[in-house]
Amino acid sequence: MLESAVRLPTPPPGVSYSPPHSATRKRSPPSRSPSPRRRRSPPRHDGAQEGRRAGRDDEGAVRDGRDEGQGRRGGDAGGSGDHVPDERERQLMARFGRSVARKSMTEEEKKAAEKTAYEKGLNTRAGGTYIPPARLRQLQSEITDKTSKEYQRMAWEALKKSVNGLINKVNVSNIKFIVPELFGENLVRGRGLFCRSIMKAQAASLPFTPIYAAMVAIVNTKLPQVGELLLNRLIVQFRKAFRRSDKAVCISSTTFIAHLCNQQVVHEMLAAQILLLLLHKPTDDSVEIAVGLTREVGQHLEEMNGQIALAVFDQFRHILHEADIDKRVQYMIEVLFQVRKDHYKDNPAIKEELDLVEEEDQITHRIGLDDEIDVQDGLNIFKYDDQYQEHEDAYKKLKAEILGEESGSEYESGSGSEESSDEEEDEEEKQMDIKDQSNTDLVNLRRTIYLTIMSSIDFEECVHKLMKITLPPGMEHELPSMIIECCSQERTYSKFFGLIGERLCKINRMWCDLFEEAFAKYYDTIHRYETNRLRNISRFFGHLLGSDGIGWHVMSVIHLNEDETTSSSRIFIKILFQELAEELGMTKLQERLRDPILAQSYEGLFPTDNPRNTRFSINYFTSIGMGVLTEDMREYLKTLPKPTIPALPARSPSRSRSGSSLQARSGQAQEAVAAEEEATRDPDPRPDLPTVIARDPSQGQYPHPLGGAGTLPRDLLRLRHHVHHHHLAIISAVAALFQNPPRAQHPDL
Repeated sequence: MLESAVRLPTPPPGVSYSPPHSATRKRSPPSRSPSPRRRRSPPRHDGAQEGRRAGRDDEGAVRDGRDEGQGRRGGDAGGSGDHVPDERERQLMARFGRSVARKSMTEEEKKAAEKTAYEKGLNTRAGGTYIPPARLRQLQSEITDKTSKEYQRMAWEALKKSVNGLINKVNVSNIKFIVPELFGENLVRGRGLFCRSIMKAQAASLPFTPIYAAMVAIVNTKLPQVGELLLNRLIVQFRKAFRRSDKAVCISSTTFIAHLCNQQVVHEMLAAQILLLLLHKPTDDSVEIAVGLTREVGQHLEEMNGQIALAVFDQFRHILHEADIDKRVQYMIEVLFQVRKDHYKDNPAIKEELDLVEEEDQITHRIGLDDEIDVQDGLNIFKYDDQYQEHEDAYKKLKAEILGEESGSEYESGSGSEESSDEEEDEEEKQMDIKDQSNTDLVNLRRTIYLTIMSSIDFEECVHKLMKITLPPGMEHELPSMIIECCSQERTYSKFFGLIGERLCKINRMWCDLFEEAFAKYYDTIHRYETNRLRNISRFFGHLLGSDGIGWHVMSVIHLNEDETTSSSRIFIKILFQELAEELGMTKLQERLRDPILAQSYEGLFPTDNPRNTRFSINYFTSIGMGVLTEDMREYLKTLPKPTIPALPARSPSRSRSGSSLQARSGQAQEAVAAEEEATRDPDPRPDLPTVIARDPSQGQYPHPLGGAGTLPRDLLRLRHHVHHHHLAIISAVAALFQNPPRAQHPDL
């Protein structure tokens, strides 16, 4: 019988279009090639297992499958004509049974099932069963109990994504806007996440290391525990990488540490320890890592601790000449020396746009390379917090202080009337602030500074303790003042105080300005101190000037002349310059004082406005054994023009013979006097210059200036000899007297 090739539609469950089975089964004749296997028919004796596999969730479907299997086995055995469904029919029946069972679930049961799947996914590393985003947000919105583990886990995941996203999108232009958003997240709870994300981002993009270091420096000013944790993890990461010779990780770790050192998050001693470790047993890789680290942190080392930089470069020089290293590494060392010679102009410690933290706000951590360090890996994973809400409220208060928000604006609840009443109470409290006029706070502050200085073993410990003292706003000048006063109280000068002042001046520009103001203040009031205290103060400032702790422009307050100096101020200047000569040497001191940039500041010290002041300064420095400093002033005096003699008013003949008695003089006498005046008149048209009186060596006398027979008295000759060079005006007056002789010599008068 021929059958149609058209595919019949799928019959509904319980109906079959297949022909009934016959007792005898015809077999097709064998062919050369086997017919393709369309579908594997199930075994007749295992209908129950097929039904169980197809409808495992539906007990009714399983039961039907078993019944069908039993019926089929009975039909086969008995040879009856009952309908037995095939495999396709059984699958359809099982699927239909599952759909019916699924529709029978209520909405509450569905939500419970999805919540169970969500909770199960939270507890697995892979995330569990996939839940559509819309349904996931709905499930998360339904979890409102903050004390539940599910809510805290959800908040933890949100914190992780937020911190990681902010770190990944930070750059030079938006760092000032990213940092406030970063403080908006709970960095105390998520400090482990922050450190892990920023270390991962820095290792993936080394050129962004200065930006990440600037971000860490800002966070470290408010949350120092975050900066300390990051440093601990970087140090441990470097240790592990150094042991297993992982060059890439060593480079990323040292680069990050170098920029944190530039930002003064960590002390430069850590960078020095790493450099000495890398150069102790030099290899090509270790020297290459050390060169990269030195290029990044070299300028900071030169400024903060020149001795460390000198030791490191000496080690590089030794390796370059003695060690067996690759030519490429040798060239890297030579380039490093050239970079140092160029003063790191292409490798500045901190770029101007990333210098975002004031030095007085920065907190520097002192962590050694060999210290025992706890990296706190447990902070990277979620942990249930019994006091979750209390910790969140505490961080909100801290965030309000950091960002300058109104305290409690985000976490206080209440009506508008309650808020207004709170504001009124705050205003009343501000109005009732009591001002202490007894300066008790000032006395306590000075006592604290004094005890801190006197209880310190060395100057580094003292500076470290002084930096931890909280100074009230406007009272910063008390610290330099107390240091100078403590120094002046010593029997002899102690360099301990000079080193303290030097370190403070080099730590922060603010302290440098305050010490410069103190120099002017103490110079003006130095006459109030006894000699021993004066000596100590002068040597203290000499040390600051010699070590470049303060600028030499402070010399502008000194005016070295007889009118503006006292004996105390001259002693102060003497001891100051003796200390400078001891610190620098006379040659270098002379070079400093000839600096054209500071020439205006030295005008009062080496005056050239008045020859009298110039001679005073020359004599002063010569008397204290520093005449070599006055060579320029001596040359200046030599080139001064000689003073001009003031001109005398011209005298007419009628004026020289004024008086009523001269009119009665006879014409003969007038002609004689006129002839004498014409004979003795100086050919020089200047009538004011005196006539030179020449001595007659044969007679030992001076002739009369008018050519008469008389001679000058010897007393007048001695007077003329004494004032010949300095009092020409007196000589002119004497000569004029002889030009008008007394009346007794003229009988007609």
